[in-house]
Amino acid sequence: MRSDLCSGTLPARKHLPAAWAGTPVLDVVVPVFNEEDDLRPCVRRLHEHLTRTFPYAFRITIADNASTDGTPAVATDLARRIEEVRSVRLERKGRGRALRTVWSASDAPVLAYMDVDLSTDLNALLPLVAPLISGHSDLAIGSRLSRGARVVRGAKREVISRGYNLILRGSLQARFSDAQCGFKAIRRDVAQVLLPLVEDSGWFFDTELLVLAERAGLRIHEVPVDWVDDPDSTVHIVRTAAEDLKGVWRVGRALATGALPLDRLARPFGDDPRDRGLADVPRGLARQLVGFCAVGVLSTVFYLLLYSAFRAVTGAQLANGLALLVSAVANTAANRRLTFRVRGRGGMVRHQAQGLVVLAIGLALTSGSLAALDTASSDPARSTELAVLVAANLAATVLRFLLFRAWVFADRGQARAGDTDPRQTGVTPARTATGYGATAPAPGPPGASSATQAAPPRRGAASAAPPGRAAPWTASEAGPAPRPDTPAVTPARPPLPSRPAPQADDDPRTTR
Repeated sequence: MRSDLCSGTLPARKHLPAAWAGTPVLDVVVPVFNEEDDLRPCVRRLHEHLTRTFPYAFRITIADNASTDGTPAVATDLARRIEEVRSVRLERKGRGRALRTVWSASDAPVLAYMDVDLSTDLNALLPLVAPLISGHSDLAIGSRLSRGARVVRGAKREVISRGYNLILRGSLQARFSDAQCGFKAIRRDVAQVLLPLVEDSGWFFDTELLVLAERAGLRIHEVPVDWVDDPDSTVHIVRTAAEDLKGVWRVGRALATGALPLDRLARPFGDDPRDRGLADVPRGLARQLVGFCAVGVLSTVFYLLLYSAFRAVTGAQLANGLALLVSAVANTAANRRLTFRVRGRGGMVRHQAQGLVVLAIGLALTSGSLAALDTASSDPARSTELAVLVAANLAATVLRFLLFRAWVFADRGQARAGDTDPRQTGVTPARTATGYGATAPAPGPPGASSATQAAPPRRGAASAAPPGRAAPWTASEAGPAPRPDTPAVTPARPPLPSRPAPQADDDPRTTR
């Protein structure tokens, strides 16, 4: 895996304008596989809900995952009959593959998806996408495990779901509560940067996307949902769980080795007071001090243990030198990764060489303190030696931090300032068969592919298709191509109607 991938930075979040000319604000993807019976009522119910409650223009995209029954015919018919519906046909299965294909080709600024069974109450859809429209958050997920969620499902699925999320918290330090709820949304500008880093094309796609977003410091909004499990679900639990565990291991290994350039996805939050520059205070100094102190404390303990072990078999000076050498290599590596957030192997040898120079300065300081102690007392106690070395190491630690920041890792800030935005250069990261790494040309305007799609013409838009027929267009998993001419402006939708007071039968726990 290459570690020199440059993903650029994300733009500052902005509230989407109320009138998004000619383009839907929301694109809801419904991945399906052999769902000819449930697809039609699902899409009609979703369309009716969005028409009645959603104040922006929207689109519903049916992503057919190589269905072998009548699902493609149903999807094409729905796209022909309903203006806001389109269908996409993929010849290979995989929920992640379907989402990657449609999201990469979509022109909507907010992208979402939901399961075809509509297990999630649709009243949670607007709260899900509202933080993305307003610019508050980067991603949003529905959660069945957060406080306030109301869920109806069997004990087996409940235990598996909670166990899986505990594994994520323990192994990948995930802080989101529900990785596999089929109800998520993401801003398109975030998706364009994150999707090339996501390797999985199946059920682990959601988890990998969320883990990478969280590690990149992006904001994830959670919405507690009302959820009624579908007893006829075709998901193979054991096989899916095994694939998810393999994905956890793969992502954990990539994060541990620094193969992912997530530190380069920093977003310039214009409204975050923590990111405002203060006079005479270098950016990131407080965080670096905390990290360096933590590493320094552990390094000092490690050094004292090594010194005590070496001192039992050799003299004080040699024990001090050996202990300093081993602990300094570990200290430089830890500060490189944790304090100054340098990932990958680029420059590692140079950093270690410079760290050894800093070690020599520390060695001179500590050895000088021991020589001064020997001069003052011909036979000092072991405890006195340790006390003198602790004081000398504290002084050496302060000097080490200053040298690390001003010399060893001084190019870190310059590298950040020199990062190139892929939207300006036309280069974005690409996912390769061997894992994370590589670069590829940035996708052009959303559009065409080897997978056949059917999309009806919008109001006022020119179309070459005969009356009553859907205007065909294509989209590709490998990369989008130019879309047809931009349609006319879609009239603004009426304001949100007031939501009626909840009734007793609104609780999903009483519906089945």
